[in-house]
Parts: sequence; C-alpha cells; structure tokens
Amino acid sequence: MVFWEGYVSDELMGTIAPIALYWIYGGAYMLMPPLKRYRLHTKREEEEKNIVDLPTVVKSVLFQQLLQAAVVKLLFLVTSDTRPLDPVTQPPIYLQLLQILIGMFVMDTWQYFVHRYLHTNTYLYRHIHSYHHRLVVPYAIGALYNHPLEGLLVDTVGGAISFLVSGMSARTGVYFFCISVMKTVDDHCGLWLPGNIFHILFENNCAYHDIHHSLRLLKYNYSQPFFPFWDKIMGTYVPYQLVRREDGGLESVPLKKLD
Repeated sequence: MVFWEGYVSDELMGTIAPIALYWIYGGAYMLMPPLKRYRLHTKREEEEKNIVDLPTVVKSVLFQQLLQAAVVKLLFLVTSDTRPLDPVTQPPIYLQLLQILIGMFVMDTWQYFVHRYLHTNTYLYRHIHSYHHRLVVPYAIGALYNHPLEGLLVDTVGGAISFLVSGMSARTGVYFFCISVMKTVDDHCGLWLPGNIFHILFENNCAYHDIHHSLRLLKYNYSQPFFPFWDKIMGTYVPYQLVRREDGGLESVPLKKLD
C-alpha cells in the first residue's frame, strides 16, 4: 500500500514523481544558507567559474524533463498490461530490492561507457557533452543540465534500459527513478553535509564527482550515478581526500599521481 494508491496510477506517479522530486530536493539544497564549512566550492567560485547562468540551466533542465516524461509515459504504456487504477500484485520486497540493484548496475554500465565516449570523441565532447561541463562548479539543480541529445541518450534511455532489463514493476520503477534522481542531484550539490545517507552508502558521491568536473581531471571518475567499479576496472579511477581550505571550506583533492 502506498499513499498514491487509488488516486493515481503507478505509471503516472513514475512519470511525475522524479521530476517533482528533482526540484524539491534540488531546491532545498539551493535554498540552504552558505554553510561555508561544508562547501566544496565558495559561492564566489560558482559565480566566476561557471559559464552559463541559472535561468539558462533551469530552462534546459525543464526541456529535458519534458522529453523524459514523454519517453517514460511511452515506456509504461508499452510495458503495462493493466488498467490505470487496477490493484497490482507487487513482487516480494527482496525481489524488488534485487531488481533495484540490477537497475543500478545496468544504469552505471550504460552511463559509464556512453559518458566516457562523449569525452574521448572530440566532436561529441565539443558539440554535446561540453554543455554539462559549463558548470565547472556544479550545483544541485544543474545536475541534469545537458545538451538535449545527451539528456535523452544518457539519462532517459539509460533509465528505460535499466527498468526493462531488471524486470521492475511500475511501482518498483517509481522507487528506482526517485532514488536515481536524488542521487544525481546529491552528486552535484557541492555540499558535504554530516550524516548524508548517500555519502555513507556510496563512494561515488559529490566529492568523487567533483574531481571529474575540475578542468584538469575531466577524463577521470566517469562513473555515475551509483558505484565507481567501472572506473576501477577501466583505469579511470581517482580516489580523493577532503581537506580543509584556508577559508574554512572543503576541497576534494585527488590522491593519485596523474600524467
């Protein structure tokens, strides 16, 4: 039993909840006070280093989410064989957890290799993936700021493949897509807050991803959004250490000697 049962279908919830959660969770980060002690970058660095303004980021993300909603709606339309508000027997919890883990593995695999190729192919990087790296200092609601083609290929198609391969029900898909969105927002938030569950559970976190966003380390730490195992297997892994800057903030410092 979930709070939306009887009101909206799992399919509709799977379409709208990740989008709403992106703005609620990301907006909460954006509205936080300065919290200089926990920031990986200062607000001044964010303003000086980023080469795209906030309104442009918001418009781009909204357009990407419009495409995402259309694809997810089509995905559920094709895979669902029940009427919208009919009760559906859900798999046992252990199976749903297994399906979510499989979905995480599939999504990590898809995103690692597509993301890496977008970096190693000069043409694709210049004309497509460089959009995302206009945010040298990432922030929460910029997590999905991409070229529309990249957003469709990496995030939306990657999520659809993960859903299909894992065999999730629409309801399990709601959980999976919402977790994925929150994790992606968290990876770009630039805040190392005490007790953050994502930092406790995942080595691949905002400090790990911050290494990738630095201009001289673009070809490392490609893994997203969950685990760093492909970076470790493929030789693109750079561990980090958080050090305290002179201004009291934090910095993610690579621990690997690079060529």
